[in-house]
Amino acid sequence: MASRSAAELEHMSEVRKSGFADRAKPLEYLEISASCLGQSYPQHCPHLATTETNSPEACDPLGEPMSIRQVARLLGCSPWTVRQRHMPSGLPYFRNGNSGKLIFYRSQVVNWVLEQQKKGGKRK
Repeated sequence: MASRSAAELEHMSEVRKSGFADRAKPLEYLEISASCLGQSYPQHCPHLATTETNSPEACDPLGEPMSIRQVARLLGCSPWTVRQRHMPSGLPYFRNGNSGKLIFYRSQVVNWVLEQQKKGGKRK
């Protein structure tokens, strides 16, 4: 392998692979000024403290997806009771496909239970 001359090495150090020069351009050349960085009205932006106090339902209104066994555990009954008693009574669920898996969403299940408690536990 042939060694490179000092002139070739010097030329290679001046030109990058991208073709741009080594020296950085000042902000004025890039048409970026310090005044356009940041926000003009930071009081209009949400603060971390307010987003932390919001409920997780605000980010995900359905809640986490749950299986029928998880719902049964949450309600304190068997999966059979969930399927035969609570689903016909209006427990919200989503069926994935025609004969697919039943999917329940935690927030919907909790809201349904709260509604049932307000009614006095009476079934339709």
